[in-house]
Amino acid sequence: MAFELFKPYTLDEGKFLVKLARKAVESYLKEERRIEPPDNTPGSLLKDNYGVFTTIEVFNPHGHNELRGCIGFPRGYRNVVTAVINSAIAAATEDPRFPPMGLEELSKVVFEISILSPLELIEVRDPRDYVRQIKVGIHGLVVEKGLFTGLLLPQVPVEYLWDEGEFLSQTCMKAWLPPDCWLEKGTKVYRFQAQLFKELEPNGKVIERDLLKEYEELRKKKLT
Repeated sequence: MAFELFKPYTLDEGKFLVKLARKAVESYLKEERRIEPPDNTPGSLLKDNYGVFTTIEVFNPHGHNELRGCIGFPRGYRNVVTAVINSAIAAATEDPRFPPMGLEELSKVVFEISILSPLELIEVRDPRDYVRQIKVGIHGLVVEKGLFTGLLLPQVPVEYLWDEGEFLSQTCMKAWLPPDCWLEKGTKVYRFQAQLFKELEPNGKVIERDLLKEYEELRKKKLT
């Protein structure tokens, strides 16, 4: 199944958002001040209300980076630029898995911004068909059942080399549900895409990630 890729922003706009996330965290850690959208903010970033996540990782030049915080707004918050500011500060100071960041850590971490497409409920007659309605390297997932909800961004299954079935199971577990809950009646599965902009090193060059390319390269590397 072919999927049209979600790419609302240019690389320059992505660079703006990543640098803004870093500036927002720096200002907050220095002065406990939440910055306002800058005067030079592109108009589209003030108008659009896509979902946004900020991921902060401890940079490792010799291997995999280590997660330091990740928080966001799956369905958007006011506008993209405000959501980036608030999600960046939250990822640095409010992720319950980690202690709040210190200012001295800023030179050791990289920022990644994920811009989410609107969540799309996947409707199937047979839950086994979910695996054909998603694609690793393109989609993120949300699983809902009752009061339980779990979300995994599109980069997660790529980095762990999961297939579509494992991705569904892991999203269920993220929601504190059994791994096969996606096969059960009453479970809702949503898909979304994300455009990803990331620093290659602390305060360094910003790129747009190509998850499909990364996934294929990682798979080939594993087979050799």
